[in-house]
Amino acid sequence: MIKTSTAQNIARYVLGVFLALAGIGHLTFQRTAFAAQVPPWLPLNPDLVVLLSGFVEIALGLSLLLFYKQRTKVGWIVALFFVLVFPGNIAQLVEHRDAFGLDSDLKRWLRLPFQPVLIAIALWSTGAWQAWRKRAQ
Repeated sequence: MIKTSTAQNIARYVLGVFLALAGIGHLTFQRTAFAAQVPPWLPLNPDLVVLLSGFVEIALGLSLLLFYKQRTKVGWIVALFFVLVFPGNIAQLVEHRDAFGLDSDLKRWLRLPFQPVLIAIALWSTGAWQAWRKRAQ
C-alpha cells in the first residue's frame, strides 16, 4: 500500500467534503444551477441527471473520507467521474448558460482548466498516481 503524506490526506479530506457538499447542492438548493450543465444532447431528463449525479458525488465524497484502505481505487473512480462530467462544463460554455456566477463566455472558458486540476488532485491525494507509477516500473 502506498503511504500518503499529511498534505495528501488533507487534500483528500477537502476534496471529499467538497464533493459531498456539491452532491447535497445537487439534491437541494442548487438543482437549477446544476441543470444548466447538463448537455442538451444527453437523452435523459436534466433533473434526473442532476439528482443521480448528486447521489454519486455524495457517495464519492464519503468514499474519499471513509475508505482509507481503498483510497487508490476511489481516487481513480473520482478522477473518472471528473472526466465524465467535463462535457457538462463544455456544454455550459457552448450553450452560453449562466450558472454559479459563470455569466460570460470568458468566465466559462476560465473554468475549464480547473477540471484537469481536480483530476490531478483526486489522483495525487489518494496516492493513486503513485501506485500506478510504482506498478509501471
